[in-house]
Amino acid sequence: MDVFALFSARIAEAMQQLFPDAGADLIARIVVEPPRDPAHGDLSTNAAMVVAKPLGRNPREVATALAERFRDDADVDAVEVAGPGFLNFRLAPAVWHRVLHSIAQLGPDYGRSTMGGGTRVNVEYVSANPTGPMHVGHTRGAVFGDALAALMAYSGYDVTREYYINDAGGQVDTLAQSALLRYREALGETISIPPGLYPGDYLVPVGQALKTEFGDSLLGMPEAEALPLVKDRVLAAMLDLIRADLAKLNIHHDVFFSERTLHGQGGDIDLTLAWLREEGMVYEGRLEPPKGKTPEDWEDREQTLFRATDYGDDVDRPLVKSDGSYTYFAADIAYHRNKFLRGFTQMVNVFGADHSGYIKRLQAAVKAVSMGAADVDVKVCQLVRLLKNGEPFKMSKRSGDLVTLADVVEEVGPDATRFMLLFRRNDAAMDFDFALVKEQTKDNPVFYVQYAHARTYSVFKTAQRDLPELDVSPAALAAADVSLLQSTAELDLVRVLAQWPRTVAAAAAAHEPHRIAFYAHDLAAAFHGFWAKGKDDPQLRFVNGAEPNLTLARLALVDAVRQVIVNALGILGVAAPEELS
Repeated sequence: MDVFALFSARIAEAMQQLFPDAGADLIARIVVEPPRDPAHGDLSTNAAMVVAKPLGRNPREVATALAERFRDDADVDAVEVAGPGFLNFRLAPAVWHRVLHSIAQLGPDYGRSTMGGGTRVNVEYVSANPTGPMHVGHTRGAVFGDALAALMAYSGYDVTREYYINDAGGQVDTLAQSALLRYREALGETISIPPGLYPGDYLVPVGQALKTEFGDSLLGMPEAEALPLVKDRVLAAMLDLIRADLAKLNIHHDVFFSERTLHGQGGDIDLTLAWLREEGMVYEGRLEPPKGKTPEDWEDREQTLFRATDYGDDVDRPLVKSDGSYTYFAADIAYHRNKFLRGFTQMVNVFGADHSGYIKRLQAAVKAVSMGAADVDVKVCQLVRLLKNGEPFKMSKRSGDLVTLADVVEEVGPDATRFMLLFRRNDAAMDFDFALVKEQTKDNPVFYVQYAHARTYSVFKTAQRDLPELDVSPAALAAADVSLLQSTAELDLVRVLAQWPRTVAAAAAAHEPHRIAFYAHDLAAAFHGFWAKGKDDPQLRFVNGAEPNLTLARLALVDAVRQVIVNALGILGVAAPEELS
């Protein structure tokens, strides 16, 4: 049961009856939400102000007419006009009791929706160069993308999790040369790694594997023959390493898409460029020198340009380099056309902080190759600063000069890593304090939420101890007389539970999984707050030996809290333990 959706529909129906001239588009702009000040009620709507001006009416008069429609509604205890025309509702306790019944009935599906309508969505995230293990800079985007994919799937979208393998650039040749050095080292040669190659020890096993497969035969080959053999094997090894790193955070992609498949004669880039020419989306021309470049630094030449400005970009973009090879952007256009031809009309790309300049050109490309039928939302994850007790923290660096994803997970665990990286907007820089996330205090958000979940189990243990004859099975909880819950403290907790479906829908629409983490923390705070009230007031304790029916009703409330915390943590990819050590 989504209280806000329910009243949105009722208010929209009432407005259409009261004001038939208000069109569907106008009615659709009506918002029903919690008032900023809870003292004003449970729901607030701007309905009167939305329709008043277009219909030439006074907003307060419209609000008063709408309020009259709800005066005798059994679900409404009070409705009043406020300010310039807001309408505030105070709902009857029976509404909140139905919310609890809904949670008991739906369980893990409470908050799940069909808002996506089965629309196919491609969420591309991580997509790091396959030149080594995942480092801390990749971790935030990996967690964000995975949680976003889970959130959209929970909201009725058909989600594909995709990793784009950047395996066509010069960095892969450099990787192969680095692995070839480690192969020589495995054969007993003393090596030194020159600047520009990858120094990390993670390539030592690759060198050993090459020795096992080829013996010393690669030494006698010209490098031009040996490198392709090495390249295929080191790429496969790096992808295995990347998959293993991501698995430490329970991240698994559906598709690993190789950039190399776009290249070659008759490949996707050739086909895409030919299609762009047919559609008049490319031309031969010259670009103005970029800002900050002197004429001596600028290569003034006629080149193949994509008409990016026709689709919202700042400048047109080159597709072919002076040596005849394709630009990275040409590959990006072909790749996103490939996504569109695979049936994705919605795409989400999760980029690192250094890729914010690509947003407009990528949006232009998707608009062009789909003829406006597809959209791409580019989410940028800002940098993470590692701290310990507020001071910069340098961890052991086992892989060249990198702090790896595995280092972070080993230090604090997957749950703390995921929750903390999601407990802030993706586009805001963040501090990750290792000391804080290992504390078992209310200042540690992940502990605070997991502790709330564990506390729900301790309540049931108390009930079993004090009321051993009380049936607390799921069936008994579902049948509990929750109408006995009438106190302000009890209903306030249900009000927080009622926010869950609305929170999920808003988070999915905005592609913002941090809203789920924020909600989980708010729910935990409400539950801990109720617990504290029970310590001060025996009448509010969850377990009351003298009133088994009230106890059962409160246990139904506790179980609803447990279920919604599980639902939220499930989207975030965080465990919900029954006990904390």
